[in-house]
Parts: sequence; structure tokens; C-alpha cells
Amino acid sequence: MLKRPPSSGRHTKSASLYFHYPCFDGLVSAVLAWDFLERTENWRIVRFCPVNYEIRDKWIATELNAPCAIVDFLYHPQASFWADHHLTTFLTKEARADFARRQAQRWLFLDDQANSCAGLLWNRLRSSIPDAARYEEMVSWADKIDSASYSSVLEAILGDAPALRINRSLMLRNGADYARLLLRHLRTGDLHDVAQLAAVRTRYDEVQRRTTAGLRQVEKHVALHDGEIAIFDIRTNDDEIISRYAPYYFFPDARYSIGIVRSPSGARVTAMRNPWRAFESVSLGNILEGFGGGGHQRVASVLVTAENAERVQQVVERLLFEMRSHAPTESVIA
Repeated sequence: MLKRPPSSGRHTKSASLYFHYPCFDGLVSAVLAWDFLERTENWRIVRFCPVNYEIRDKWIATELNAPCAIVDFLYHPQASFWADHHLTTFLTKEARADFARRQAQRWLFLDDQANSCAGLLWNRLRSSIPDAARYEEMVSWADKIDSASYSSVLEAILGDAPALRINRSLMLRNGADYARLLLRHLRTGDLHDVAQLAAVRTRYDEVQRRTTAGLRQVEKHVALHDGEIAIFDIRTNDDEIISRYAPYYFFPDARYSIGIVRSPSGARVTAMRNPWRAFESVSLGNILEGFGGGGHQRVASVLVTAENAERVQQVVERLLFEMRSHAPTESVIA
């Protein structure tokens, strides 16, 4: 049975904030929610809880630290404050129905057409956040990064704007302590200040080195199928980072890409529509939701455990079928 959230009230003494991580949009969304809830709703956030899709199968059954807010992540019926923009946010029919019943309540936000969760929160809350204008640049970059609206593949992979430096530093997956460090500094400083932190600079430099190594690896394995789908299947190591944009570095005119990155624990399959071509994409998030993954219409991924390695081929075959079946209309942008 779905459990109801406690009333947040005006006198909440302590609360938890769950946010998608490692994700720049998740961080900015968390900062906006934190500022709003503490300064406007009299919450006191004492627990900052990064979450990722690796816990997807256990999420609904997880007992959360209440009262709580959740941003840029899957719907949970115990949330007193919740915001998301993913097509695949409802894990069960019961969860979707629960949201529908509660939708009229305050502080439940869903917009699967929003470029980012931060942008969704900015549009809904900025008039209620004192000095909200200082977050505008962060929100703009969250929109750009989460919607893959980069000006070029070079900016996507190797750009060095402060927001991109912070975003790339997340690729080392440095855990909850690093997430909380970034949240504290994003709450009080600007992107330039945060990008200059020693912890960010060190991680960014290491990521750039590993990304360059990853590009060399992808170059050896990527191939163009049907003249329009760039595919690579590689086994990586700790000294390489594989950018999801790497296929377009080598095949800039490909319509779609499918990347399989294998490790001892399993494989991640990432599908993407070329963000530098204008056509209506198949719904990649919905396709991969059927395999236990998810995402957006134009980019999505799924983790396949080593025990279920044969499912990787099933995922790829389904993606290829859908990509080939959907005739592009170049004048329409999804």
C-alpha cells in the first residue's frame, strides 16, 4: 500500500532533501528547493540524500526520512515536496494514480516537457525565493546541459565554461560528501566561484585526461550502421571516461547513437538522438523504460547487470528497430 506523506506544516523542525546525483540539474534543483523550503516554508534541511537510478527497483518500497523533498528524481508517495521532468518518473500504476489524487496539493510539480527540473522549479518558485536572480545563470546552464543543447560536439565533450567544469567533475562519482560540498557552495556562491574550488579543479583536470583517453577508445570501436546510427560497444577501465556525445565527434551527421560501455558489474546502454540535427525523435525514454531504464525522449539509458548480460543485445535490437522504423522529418524538432 502506498503510504501518505506527513503534513509539512509551518513548523517543520528538520527535513530531508533527496536529489538526483551525479547530475548538474539535480544539484541546481536541490539548491532551489533548499532555498525555497527553508526561507519560505520554514523547513530546516538537515539531511541531503543523493540518489541515482541504481536504486530504481527498490525506490517505491524505500522508507524515506520524513518529512522530505525530492527533486529531479522518481515519484515517491511519501514526498511532501516533489518535482521532476522525466517521462519515466512513475514506476508503477499505483504511483501514477497516487500522484493524480494528490496533484492539486501544493508543492507537487511535474512537467515532462521541461528542459530541466531546475527550469521547472525556477518557473514555479522564483517569485517566492528572495534574491532568486542570482540563480538564473545556474538554471540556464542546467537547461542547456540536461537537454543536450550544446552549441557543438566540442562544447559538449571538451567545453570549459564554469558550469561545464562543475558538471564534468561529477563524472568521477565522488559520493555524497562531494555532492554536499557543491550544494553548500552553490547556495552561497556563483558558478565561477564554485568552479575555482580546489576539489572541482582537481576532478575536472582528471576528467579531461580520462575523456581524451575515452575518445581514443571510442574511435577504435565506433561504426556507422545504415548510414545513420553510430554504435560502439567497448569495455572500459578506470583510466577512461566515455562521453555519450563521443559518437557524434566521429560521425557528426548520424541521426542516432547507441553506446554500450561494459564493466565487471555489467553494462550501461545509452541511446541518444543527435542534438545537432532537427527531427522528431522516437521516445528513447519510453523504449528503455521497458527494460528497467528510462530518461527523456531524446536521450535515455539502462543498466544491465552482469547476470543478465544477454539483455544487452535485446536492448540494442529493440532500439535499432524503433530508430529504423521512425522516418525523420527534418523540419520538426522534438
